[in-house]
Amino acid sequence: MPAKQERRLRVGVLGAGQIAQAAHFEACTKAANADLYAICDVADDLRERMVITHGAQKSYNDYDKMLADPDLDAVIIATADAFHVPASIRALEAGKHVLCEKPVGVTVEECVDLKSAVEKSGKTFQVGHMKRFDAGLQAAKSFIRDEMGDLIALKAWYCDNTHRYPMTDAVQPLIVTSAHAKRPSTNPKADLRRYYMLAHGCHLIDTARYFAGDIVSVNARLSERSGIWCWFIDVEFASGTLGHLDLTVQVRMDWHEGFQIYGKNGSILGKTYNPWYYKSSEVDIFREADGATHRVLGADGHFYRRQVEGFARTILDDAPMEGADINDGLASVQAMVAIARSVESGKSVALADATGGV
Repeated sequence: MPAKQERRLRVGVLGAGQIAQAAHFEACTKAANADLYAICDVADDLRERMVITHGAQKSYNDYDKMLADPDLDAVIIATADAFHVPASIRALEAGKHVLCEKPVGVTVEECVDLKSAVEKSGKTFQVGHMKRFDAGLQAAKSFIRDEMGDLIALKAWYCDNTHRYPMTDAVQPLIVTSAHAKRPSTNPKADLRRYYMLAHGCHLIDTARYFAGDIVSVNARLSERSGIWCWFIDVEFASGTLGHLDLTVQVRMDWHEGFQIYGKNGSILGKTYNPWYYKSSEVDIFREADGATHRVLGADGHFYRRQVEGFARTILDDAPMEGADINDGLASVQAMVAIARSVESGKSVALADATGGV
């Protein structure tokens, strides 16, 4: 890991559950320009164990008390999805910068309220779409921006597989739980159609937008058979690019994620690995100019650490935001809602008309 810089962002993590244990605590401790300053969770047993394990300076069982700490610079919201928006707004109103896990919210309306709070606060707000910090995807983005010319078509797929959990159990740290943890009023996994879209669909949508820009409308079909949820989504981009997205969960094969892009001056073929391998995507960029394929060597695959470092650079160095902002987060939720409405109606749905939740 790179040596710690003299000037560092002091980060407090709200929530000591699975995503914090698997990603955010380590990301903060390894980041060159940030520190894990505080952990906040209502479950005393879980929080104190995490404080000792990861060496946080402060421990809080009251969120408002953590936000009142003058030495705290920023908060990572690592709670259940239902708590993202209210926790983010409270942090912004307390004058703290925010990195919020994806999806940024669960309804269009609450995301619109959050956008207003972000604009009013003047603080940095970033959404945890960590795939934007994959070196392979960044190389593809650079080629699209600087060399490709017109982007003609994009196909992207995100296929979670049946063997995912034995693998993640093997590579992730042992996830510690507590009977005292705060949970949403309803079980997020009670409705798997909604859960899979919020958990996985937002990644696929953000990757598509990262490459091809704003989505205008979607036309989606859904198959729920044999324990497999499969969405095929035709996408209209504002740029005129043709788009097709495939979100399939419980696919009977290896983890299958990637993208294929056709453009005026070349093409791109990308293979993305399960994020818990911390392996950058293998991205082959074909340049028409020299008739050759090029691949970036993305040796640094700790997307969560790189995400925190990018977040910190935006705040400490006034650098341009590399990650997803509130507009990206809102657009992702609008797209997921539009997909749900399209599945229900059998018709194309404009994102501008999407209301409610997934």
